[in-house]
Amino acid sequence: MTKTAVVSVIMRVVIGIIFLSHGVAKLQMGLSNVDAWFSSIGIPGFLAYVVAMLELVGGIMIIVGLFTRYVSALFVVMLIGAILTTKLSAGLLGDGQMPGYELDLGFMLVSLYLVVTEQSTLSVDRLIMNKRSA
Repeated sequence: MTKTAVVSVIMRVVIGIIFLSHGVAKLQMGLSNVDAWFSSIGIPGFLAYVVAMLELVGGIMIIVGLFTRYVSALFVVMLIGAILTTKLSAGLLGDGQMPGYELDLGFMLVSLYLVVTEQSTLSVDRLIMNKRSA
């Protein structure tokens, strides 16, 4: 395995763990509370359930490397939405009341990298591709 392949696997697993953790945190808060918070800032409340499930299920899928490109693309869309709807007004580094969007940009770049690169050598995607070509 090349250095690039090793780094790609590490990036995929770490970003998956981060999103999975965010999904678990939303479940622990209670999705009805997240729904209420979304509604209070002008975002349709039902999106709380969509975001939580994307983070939870998508995080697991990214960790194992299943549909990595598609899930990563959904993460990019979700992160753009988070920046535009909640974090843009706080600025890049935040305003003391709310965090900025610098971490979201970092997560977005990792997700974009996973969208445009080939499937990782240690992934379910790779296993599927190898079975199809055999």
